[in-house]
Amino acid sequence: MKGIILAGGTGSRLAPLTEMVNKHLLPVGRHPMISYGINRLKEAGITDILLIISKQSAGLYTQFLGSGSTYGVRLTYRIQDAAGGIADALELARHYVQPQEKFVVLLGDNLFVDDLGPIVQEYLKQPYGTAKVLLKQVDDPHRYGVPEFDPHDPEAILHIEEKPQHPKSDFCVTGIYMYDTSVFELIDGIVPSARGELEITDVNNRYAEQKALSYGILEQYWVDAGTFDSLEEAGLQMKNLLP
Repeated sequence: MKGIILAGGTGSRLAPLTEMVNKHLLPVGRHPMISYGINRLKEAGITDILLIISKQSAGLYTQFLGSGSTYGVRLTYRIQDAAGGIADALELARHYVQPQEKFVVLLGDNLFVDDLGPIVQEYLKQPYGTAKVLLKQVDDPHRYGVPEFDPHDPEAILHIEEKPQHPKSDFCVTGIYMYDTSVFELIDGIVPSARGELEITDVNNRYAEQKALSYGILEQYWVDAGTFDSLEEAGLQMKNLLP
């Protein structure tokens, strides 16, 4: 099983820092942000990892991470030339994975403590053509994509609504996804949103329409470290996670 970390994007909410360096290289505690996703995948037994990065700071990524050997992983790099959404970035992994292979996708600014290993093993038992997303219970679900659970199947998601005014649950969809290569067929079938991007929520909702979207729940700390407040909080929470 392979891992894919999406670490492109402009990081506009963290400007002016991100005018100098890609946000995934900003410090979180004693390590750059990108280090935590690599470590979480390795701890789950996933050592073949594709990093999808932007042109900004590409040299710094390779200078700091190299081949990944110091982390005990094998890194491959792909450049996303222009920000086009999460699904657009994921499309760059199409030829990295083998037909019908399963893989884990992390957004590089999603930092978390839970062990992915047991959740990965659960997903490996799912049939081809299904997907899994990880959820977290939050106080402010209206800021995120919010799942509506299937009343006829307690393990399935019926629909995901982005930033709803009246959330149907107090869970949010985190930036941790599990797919197989069927995801690329679904990406082919979606169109850009109003903001001109290929949205991963549209992909996940295609799975939900097919009754093929399951979920797991993060029980421990998780944060989307894309703002100054959340970046500072993450530094305090994550500082002792890595040696």
